[in-house]
Amino acid sequence: MRVGSGLDPQFDAALERAYGHARDWLGSLPDRRVPAQVAVDTVADALGRELPEGPTDPAAVVDHLVAACEPGLTAMPSGRFFGFVIGGTHPAALAADWLVSAWDQNAVLRQVTPAVAAIEEVAATWLSELLGLPDGSGVGFTTGATTANVVGLAAGRDTLLRRAGWELDRGLAGGPRVRVVAGAERHVSVDLALRYLGLGLPETVEADGQGRVRPDALRHALGEGSGEPTLVVLQAGNIHSGDSDPFAECVPLAHGAGAWVHVDGAFGLWAAAAPARRHLTAGVEEADSWATDAHKTLNVPYDCGLAAVRDAAAMRTSMAVHGAYLVEDVVGDPQERVLELSRRARGVPVWAVLRSLGRDGVAELVERLCLRARQLAEGAARLDGAEVLNDVVFTQVCVAFGDDERTRRVVERVLEDGTTWMTGSVWQGRAVLRISVSNFSTSEDDVARSLDALARAVAAVG
Repeated sequence: MRVGSGLDPQFDAALERAYGHARDWLGSLPDRRVPAQVAVDTVADALGRELPEGPTDPAAVVDHLVAACEPGLTAMPSGRFFGFVIGGTHPAALAADWLVSAWDQNAVLRQVTPAVAAIEEVAATWLSELLGLPDGSGVGFTTGATTANVVGLAAGRDTLLRRAGWELDRGLAGGPRVRVVAGAERHVSVDLALRYLGLGLPETVEADGQGRVRPDALRHALGEGSGEPTLVVLQAGNIHSGDSDPFAECVPLAHGAGAWVHVDGAFGLWAAAAPARRHLTAGVEEADSWATDAHKTLNVPYDCGLAAVRDAAAMRTSMAVHGAYLVEDVVGDPQERVLELSRRARGVPVWAVLRSLGRDGVAELVERLCLRARQLAEGAARLDGAEVLNDVVFTQVCVAFGDDERTRRVVERVLEDGTTWMTGSVWQGRAVLRISVSNFSTSEDDVARSLDALARAVAAVG
């Protein structure tokens, strides 16, 4: 080991190997099959199921890891991956994330890690500006939109209970019931967050043909309430249509009934960052809390979600923990805005992407994703028996190919082809091929190759 200067040779060799393998992986994405080539058991066998008795050189471990795993990797960063809502990784974000691992800062106490605290505070300010959120909102960097939903809904639950004279230190048992109202086409992560918080499944409000909450149905639901504490959950970005709830109508209705309004905006909230798409989120800034992802539309590496709460003090009251050994800052700490007391500096790659793209670059990124979605929808609509079922207003496309059985067979053939990944789903009672455009690197060539693969699938099914 080198003492006093330089790098431990084992670090040096392992990092060099990792860098080379990372370059090979990224260079393979334009041409490799998108689905993984082998199953879990094959990878596990290649890794070796028995724990070795003795040590292995770190560089050799890296080589072994890559050799075993490479066939089992799905090309999620590929420009032709349209399954789920999964972004790629912007170059600035990837490089910054490597530094996050090397720096190895536990980013929860402001005075202990001043560098990453400063980065995340700047990034939080930029994010609030881009998304049109109120000045002074609390912003936390979570694992994803699911945990961001937990943070926002927890702040809402706790605030409502305090208003009703109940403190959470006493637990939920025996306290006032918190009523939850949400759209019929909410994302399943909302239900998961509510389960974590002990609130149960929400009362559902009817949605329209694009999955948006109907204001008249929300008004009716709120009118049936008995004055009990109420959370209303709205959505920016329906997972099938891409459209958003009519916030300008729904938020005032909810506030008029004394409700806390939380917005699940995992990918759709980013429409606010593009002037041409901002109408999709008009009025969203009047809500009380918001959840979104950076590892979707913003294209930072997994994992990184964003929780924002208008009342930063309410966020802090719900999330903060205190201990005599913790070095607390009088202005507040990052741990007061997230669930974890230990976490990596997720805000660093967010800052890096925002610094690299700038305000105009983020808007252009969002617009480009929307353009690619329209190109895919237009190309798919020309295929035999195809019907695009949603208004393609953002980054989602749902296509049916006749009856449900034929649509499912098309999905199967597309995945077998391997050129692209498009996911099967069910929307409003029909089987669909669902396309989610989230990767900054998706090009017109990626679109053309993916449509060719889809055409081959349709022809094969007949």
